[in-house]
Amino acid sequence: MKFTYKFYMQEALKEAHKALEIDEVPVGAVIVFKDKIIARAHNQMMTLKDPTAHAEMIAITQAADYLKNERLINCDLYVTIEPCVMCAGACVLARLKKIVYGADDPKSGGCGSVVNIAYNKRFNHRIEVVGGIMREDCALFMKEFFKGKREKLSWK
Repeated sequence: MKFTYKFYMQEALKEAHKALEIDEVPVGAVIVFKDKIIARAHNQMMTLKDPTAHAEMIAITQAADYLKNERLINCDLYVTIEPCVMCAGACVLARLKKIVYGADDPKSGGCGSVVNIAYNKRFNHRIEVVGGIMREDCALFMKEFFKGKREKLSWK
């Protein structure tokens, strides 16, 4: 069965919600191979005390373990927010086929908003990028999370 971008983005949003529940920046990701989700992750930087514990990085590790291969050829990443430069670079190194994301990241986006690591002609691998899938839903998670953080700070 062929699922849609929206179906997989809804699954990534479920992961983002898990991050929100543990007070992490609400980013969620899933990796799909042959129409099957083979990895699911959410941000865990604060939980793991690891600046690289972005949803995308954790999902890439899970998918590589599932496939028993460091190359994620013919895999697609669905993530609620445009991957940062670190994550976009990891996607290139993993040889992902496609990145599908929800909301743009105008501060650190690595798929076109700030720089385009994912489709840079200087690299030996380029990734197809599709942005804006369920953009408003994905952006709302981020807006509400940071609004709550600002409100907490204003009471101090």
